[in-house]
Amino acid sequence: STIAHLIARYYDVSAGRITFDGQDLRDVTLESLRQSVSIVQQQPFLFTASVDHNVAYGDPWAGRSSIERSSAAAQLHNYIKKLPTGYGTLVGERGVSLSGGQRQRLSIARGVLVDSNVLVLDDSTAAVDAATEQRIRSAMKEVVKERAVVIIAHRLSSLMHADEIIFLEDGHIVERGNHEELLALGGRYRELFDLQSIDDHEDGA
Repeated sequence: STIAHLIARYYDVSAGRITFDGQDLRDVTLESLRQSVSIVQQQPFLFTASVDHNVAYGDPWAGRSSIERSSAAAQLHNYIKKLPTGYGTLVGERGVSLSGGQRQRLSIARGVLVDSNVLVLDDSTAAVDAATEQRIRSAMKEVVKERAVVIIAHRLSSLMHADEIIFLEDGHIVERGNHEELLALGGRYRELFDLQSIDDHEDGA
């Protein structure tokens, strides 16, 4: 989450620098940065408003087809259609009428809808089961294929298809590479991946 906050410039680095297309983020205006980077938080903030207004928070001029497309990518569209008034259904304050996984999926739909250059997913599927998460990843490939996607996750299966994985421990990079390279390395990534695979198998048994 610290990395996501630094990318969004919720606060600036105290040492070193972060660059965006070769430019120091501190030299980029916050307005320009907000237009270029969308962040889906692990604990999203939802408003006392309709479902469609919550999805379209970052792009209030979005049409219904775009809202439904992003919701479908987040595996939320079919659920919304079953609500009393569909996309017009009121979401309670902070999304109290939704489960944790539904709140996260609504936030993902919101992030997908915004046409930014970079999409940051900050452990955004932590409350979603592994099977639903995989469907979300598959559906999102098409809708975000022209964007850079940064995935911050503790569930390593979320990262299997990433171009590059950076494995952090205690704030330091200990391993980096793609999934196959890190498995072959036989280090901490492999150890944790194998452990999580056993847990997933037992949960599904």
